[in-house]
Amino acid sequence: MNLNFLCKSELEKKLASLLPSVVAINSLEKRMQSMHDTELKSRILTLKNIITSEYKKNLLIDQNILNDNLHEVFAIVREASKRALNLRHFDMQILGGIALHGGNIIEMGTGEGKTLTATLPAILNSLCGLGVHIITVNDYLASRDADWMGRLYSFLGLSVGVIASSSSDFHRKRAYLADITHGQNNEFGFDYLRDNMQLKLDQYVQRSHNFAIIDEVDSVLIDEARTPLIISGQKDESIDQYLKANKVVPKLLHNLDYIIDEQNKLISLTEHGIAHAEKLLKIQNLYIASNTSILHHLTQALRAHILFKRDIDYIVENNEVIIIDEHTGRLMPGRKWSDGLHQAIEAKENVKIQYENQTLASVTFQNYFKLYKTISGMTGTAKTESEEFLKIYNLDVLTIPTNAKRIRYDEFDKIFKTENEKIDAILHDILITHKNHQPILIGTTSVEKSELLSKKLKEKQIKHHVLNAKKHKEEAAIIAQAGRLNAVTIATNMAGRGTDIILGGDPEFLARCEVAKKMSLSNSQIAELAFLTGNPQNIIPNEENKEFQNKAISYYAQILPYFMNNFAEERQKVILTGGLRIIGTERHESRRIDNQLRGRAGRQGDPGSTRFYISLEDHLMRLFGSEKMIGTLESIGIKHGESIEHSLVNKSIESAQKKIENIHFNIRKDLTDYDNIINLQRKEIYDLRKEILSIKNPRELIYDILESFLIALLIKVQPKGSCLSSINISFLCNQIHKYTKDSLNIAEIPLDIDDALNFFYIKLVALYREKENEFQNPDMFQSIIRFMYLQFLDQLWKDHLQLIENLKEGIQFSGYVQKDPLQEYFQECDEAFRNTKFYLYTFILEFIFKVQVSDSNKNLRNNI
Repeated sequence: MNLNFLCKSELEKKLASLLPSVVAINSLEKRMQSMHDTELKSRILTLKNIITSEYKKNLLIDQNILNDNLHEVFAIVREASKRALNLRHFDMQILGGIALHGGNIIEMGTGEGKTLTATLPAILNSLCGLGVHIITVNDYLASRDADWMGRLYSFLGLSVGVIASSSSDFHRKRAYLADITHGQNNEFGFDYLRDNMQLKLDQYVQRSHNFAIIDEVDSVLIDEARTPLIISGQKDESIDQYLKANKVVPKLLHNLDYIIDEQNKLISLTEHGIAHAEKLLKIQNLYIASNTSILHHLTQALRAHILFKRDIDYIVENNEVIIIDEHTGRLMPGRKWSDGLHQAIEAKENVKIQYENQTLASVTFQNYFKLYKTISGMTGTAKTESEEFLKIYNLDVLTIPTNAKRIRYDEFDKIFKTENEKIDAILHDILITHKNHQPILIGTTSVEKSELLSKKLKEKQIKHHVLNAKKHKEEAAIIAQAGRLNAVTIATNMAGRGTDIILGGDPEFLARCEVAKKMSLSNSQIAELAFLTGNPQNIIPNEENKEFQNKAISYYAQILPYFMNNFAEERQKVILTGGLRIIGTERHESRRIDNQLRGRAGRQGDPGSTRFYISLEDHLMRLFGSEKMIGTLESIGIKHGESIEHSLVNKSIESAQKKIENIHFNIRKDLTDYDNIINLQRKEIYDLRKEILSIKNPRELIYDILESFLIALLIKVQPKGSCLSSINISFLCNQIHKYTKDSLNIAEIPLDIDDALNFFYIKLVALYREKENEFQNPDMFQSIIRFMYLQFLDQLWKDHLQLIENLKEGIQFSGYVQKDPLQEYFQECDEAFRNTKFYLYTFILEFIFKVQVSDSNKNLRNNI
């Protein structure tokens, strides 16, 4: 390995500083080769016992104990991988593993083996006994990687779990207790929220947030970070207003009644539009307080009709509106747009309108992943967003050199004046390439455009596959064969994530398909055979499904050699044609998505070529293209069918993409800034819930309530100063009488605040003990209070979240009166939270002193 590459930046120097560790790990390889399987396993388990013991002594221990054992553990994992998976970590994978352990993001090219790389830091960090989470973008990849890499973990005596959307609470809890847990990003976030809604500690499924490796980290922390994770409950609200607004919108005219800001996806009524809408709705003034809800529904109906397009932003399937992820092109069943937008789209599409939801719990990905002691990530495309990773997450992006030299040829973009000319040129490219039998992957930006191109290819009688949100179930099968001779695949952004396109086809997937046929499984059940990966001799059946898996492994072992032989021959033929040809039908708003599409070709030193086709009518060019560039192109007077290709044009297009990326970055930053405020409150509430559930002596909890009530009450009446006035003392006495019905002698109460606090506290404790003695079983009374404390806390937190949602909507208007919206939001949130806590203490105090001994209390005790 060459250690003498030129260091041009601090990040390259940081990467170079890790290279001596690679040399040290390589020096241990011969020693590891001489060790027996049981010795490798025994050594890992010995290290685990030592390191776990050290962590239990001191949970604040630094990384030194792991760093001290990194060389040996990585060397053991490399050797174990050769034996369990028949895969040896390349030096660049070792380098990537060290970088991940250090809490960095690594950028590794397609096919460079990110999945195998992650096993190195995962195993090392699992040795502290606190668990490692490997987070990816969908259930299929999580299950595949858990089955595949699970052989390595099991070989070394470590346990592996997997979290899927269909997993029960029992299976989730067991998966989180494993040394290494695989799962989809949303599942980890939602489990965190659900845990903090439980009524018993033993119902929690997650344990500590120790070390996370995020696969496709840019998708998780950038693309999906614009939308928070929300658990919601149904609002009891009529759907009539959605239907009324839906009837009005088609009667409003563009430019006359409303104007559109496409760049920011905003729409607003003109003066004429306001008057027209008021007439149609038969109301006098849209902007009075009593008509706020009508205005809100009308605005959302406008957005639904004008800004959100069927087969681009969503599809309608089985009489239901399903969102399409704009970054991955995948369907997002179960996810809904908030604030009534989803219901407005349902009204537009004339499907059943679901009730709008109220937020019960929410968290952004930014703040969820900040719970982890260390996070790291892997992707093929992170460099363009390195500034955001550093600013928001404090993560450096380190580019890992490829193991084999990349020989893919990226051609200049071809730019045409009109969309039709561009489509004709794309079809010509496809026809020429297809005659050469070269496999082609055509990237589109929407379902609508993928289907339009498919129609054109059918007219030309070119056999092809379409991969989009409507055909997501066939994703694995289509991608597995996209690198075969004569293969033509049209895909949305779905083709950019998680699975490699192998030249000549994927022999393992073809073998799995044959196994499925032999076992009479449907196409949708092929995913159940994801464990059939690699050498059949190394596949370890799952104990829970041993008979089924042993049968599948037997068939797989018989079938795989046939496909491997055919694959080797076809692969050479594909290489001679020039490898995979990538055709982009337009530039995406993000450079990363374009780079992902390019990255499908040229994996592991394979040949390949890429080209993007653009027209001046494309969405990107129309909204963000430089006026100077467009003016220059038009002034040249391009003839029909002619195109321009030049490096300066490519730079101008990238400049347009940077503008959009900056807009999206500001949206994510705003979301983070606003959520950082509520995040502190969320943490306080969740910590309090855990304390309520875990405290051994509930009486201590009750004493804390009494003290917290008094402090909150004193702050309310005397925010400054150290002495109480007679007026304030009188008010405090009245408040305590209000809840306890006990009369206090004002003359006995000291004026010093600390002394007064102590006086009132002693009095309340005495009153509580009197109340407790009314019950034959004080433990029952304390348990009832614990239960009611949780009930009040959860209800008030839910109400607080709703208040914050409303506050966030209205706070933006403070900018019009020369006030900082974020600062105003912070102050309003802080005051609202203080009030929420005060209400909590008063509710529970009132309950304590008003509850009566009766049979109903006994019944309540039975439900706790």
